[in-house]
Amino acid sequence: MEVVTMTNEQERDYIIVQDESGLLKKFAVEALLNMEEQTYTLLRSEHDQHNAFVMQVENEEDGQYLIGIDDPFIKSMVLDAYAIAVDANPAD
Repeated sequence: MEVVTMTNEQERDYIIVQDESGLLKKFAVEALLNMEEQTYTLLRSEHDQHNAFVMQVENEEDGQYLIGIDDPFIKSMVLDAYAIAVDANPAD
């Protein structure tokens, strides 16, 4: 398993996501996790820092796509891996 966490505001990556309604929303990438031959990301909205979204990253020829995760086991697995990574490497 490979985990990449973003530790402070200067190092944090941001992405712009277009939702189903066509609205553009900005998210901070908290972490990228490579687990079981899949890539997952933990995102936080710039307007709601209290909630995070766990998404699967799909690589296609024309770009990357985020896919929602419905399986509670996978969500829990990703969040547990993120918590372990943060505990092992706390932010300064």
